Amino acid sequence: MWITDQERRCAAAPSIPWKKASSAPSGPAITLDPNKKFQPILGFGGAFTDAACYTFNRLEPTAREKLFHEMFSPAELGLNVCRTCIGASDYSTEAYTYDEGDADPELRRFSIERDRKYILPVLRQARSVNPDLFLFSSPWTPPGWMKSGGSMLGGSMRRRYLQVYAQYFVKFLQAYAADGIPVQAVTPQNEVDTDQDGKMPACIWAQEYEIEFVRKLGPLLKQNGLETKIWILDHNYNLWGRAIGELEDRELRQYCNAVAWHGYVGQPAMMTRVHDEYPEVSMYWTEGGPDYTSPDYLTDWTKWASNFSNILRNWCQSITAWNLALDEVGKPNIGPFPCGGIVSIHSQSKEITRSGQFWALAHFSRFVRRGAIRLDSQGTITGLDHVAFQNPDGKRSLVLSNSINDQTVLLQQGGMQAELPLKKDSVATLVWT
Repeated sequence: MWITDQERRCAAAPSIPWKKASSAPSGPAITLDPNKKFQPILGFGGAFTDAACYTFNRLEPTAREKLFHEMFSPAELGLNVCRTCIGASDYSTEAYTYDEGDADPELRRFSIERDRKYILPVLRQARSVNPDLFLFSSPWTPPGWMKSGGSMLGGSMRRRYLQVYAQYFVKFLQAYAADGIPVQAVTPQNEVDTDQDGKMPACIWAQEYEIEFVRKLGPLLKQNGLETKIWILDHNYNLWGRAIGELEDRELRQYCNAVAWHGYVGQPAMMTRVHDEYPEVSMYWTEGGPDYTSPDYLTDWTKWASNFSNILRNWCQSITAWNLALDEVGKPNIGPFPCGGIVSIHSQSKEITRSGQFWALAHFSRFVRRGAIRLDSQGTITGLDHVAFQNPDGKRSLVLSNSINDQTVLLQQGGMQAELPLKKDSVATLVWT
């Protein structure tokens, strides 16, 4: 048993014995059924934004090496499903794309040279620590000349450039692979349904444009020998209807069988509506992060663990949080939002602090391996969320998030049971064979 509470951070606690069940549970109980299995798990991680890579790069090499071992090594936190940005996001030192300027439909000006300064070296270092790092990439904006208004900030995609933009993606994937960074999946657009009032790199995509883009990008990937997957939507739960509408297009489904989700609007249960219509479609949670101005930024582990449990109980195969690292005031940031990093690295002292989200991730990523299967766990207990898994090696794990009162919960599996003492505002992970 591992515990995070006011005194401990993902710390080993005394083992809890299994005992033969004497009777059916009479009090608060969670019942496990290992024979009832759900989705496989790809993993957990965060976003290598330009801002995060810039912040990591400001560390001394020995300090960065130590931090990367803690965050990415399979023997430690083991983060292994991470996001990169195709050009600038709002968490960048500046707005940029790989082909900015006058219209360039032949993409003669395309270049990833800017990313070679610190983004690609940081990615290579992370991959050296964890060779199983799965990367997916998202653009916040196409080049301005491909959009109405001509700016990287806000606006919408122009249909006549969809084929050119598909080639832009291919060039990005080829250039990154040539620099030692293969990318396993892409989304056509970060947050398809907002232009963020023109305050940051963003772009609105009509539903029919995203469908047409996938129809163009899919064949082009195959023609170029690229096995990169395409994940649609990359936006909030409340757009579940749009996801279903896109998946109804048979030609799109030839090239795309996955939906990416953000957790800012709506409820995780909305993802299950998509699963119920298309049970063969994979789902991935690709963004959500803390607010560095929140008083509980460093201690909201229970909130995040509860959130992650509900995301996984609604069919997601991975969880990727937002910026892996920012400074003490959520910088660099060219957008309007006060996000905090999974870790904070002070701009002057270089002191590293770990957010509540960091510790919530630890309770999953340290104990739930790639290829694990979610298991059935039942029991409605006020203030307690739970989710169970079986790893490829046969070990089982259960993550519990207790947000209200100290309580003892009975865990039942077949003819065995165990009593679990849980403190208020705590996260616990149990592992057994």
